[in-house]
Amino acid sequence: MVRWRLRAALVTWALGIGACAGIGPVERHFLYRGQGDARAGARAESLPPGLEHHVVVAADGTPVRALELAAPHGARTVVVFHNNRETAEDRLDVARAFAARGLGAVLAEYRGYGASRHAGVAPTEDGLYLDAEAVLAMLRARGVGPDRVVLMGISLGTGIAAEMSRRGRGAALVLVTPYTSIPELAGASGWMAGASRLLPDRFDTAAKCAEIGVPTLVVHGDADEIVPFWMGERIASRIVGARLLRVRGARHAEALARVKGDVAEVVARM
Repeated sequence: MVRWRLRAALVTWALGIGACAGIGPVERHFLYRGQGDARAGARAESLPPGLEHHVVVAADGTPVRALELAAPHGARTVVVFHNNRETAEDRLDVARAFAARGLGAVLAEYRGYGASRHAGVAPTEDGLYLDAEAVLAMLRARGVGPDRVVLMGISLGTGIAAEMSRRGRGAALVLVTPYTSIPELAGASGWMAGASRLLPDRFDTAAKCAEIGVPTLVVHGDADEIVPFWMGERIASRIVGARLLRVRGARHAEALARVKGDVAEVVARM
């Protein structure tokens, strides 16, 4: 009996170790859904007039792509970090909304997405931070420092924007449908709930709120079926002076579409 129990315990332990080893790839498959996107991104010569195409290199050598509507002289530039199912082109409407208010916009694209998906480097939390830093360094090299940058994240991108804000890379922050952290989101949704604490990519925005000291706008639909509205409320309550824009009846993909003009107006005054 003792020998049988010992054998059962060893099997359980081995299965547990195997499951934990597989958590990273499984999590990243669901977290970074855009990496399998068949689109290769727009070719530079086919871009709409006024839109500039950039390829910069992250600190680990990975090429990073961005699209830009340049800011008028002296105006701020909004750097947009997209959702997990998008590429830079998917947020051209947001860039145009900011341009209509006299602001510039840069649409950053992550490794593993769009034209970057052929680089052979898979997305990770640290990798996406390197990509963001590379795009912001490009602006800084042109004289567009943190005092003239507004950081904006959409869903997945909120974790990146919050981290860049914590590092002092912008003068204002916009978070659209933000989660508190990926493990907490996984637990709340039931997705990998039992192993949520073991997820390698955490994007723990809630833990960083006290270190964010810039004007902040949080936008969240109260019918969000993917990131619960209470997460946006919590983030807004933990960042000193943050404003919460509640989009009544809006689901996850609807919130920004319904208020992007209002958001651009608020950002122009931040």
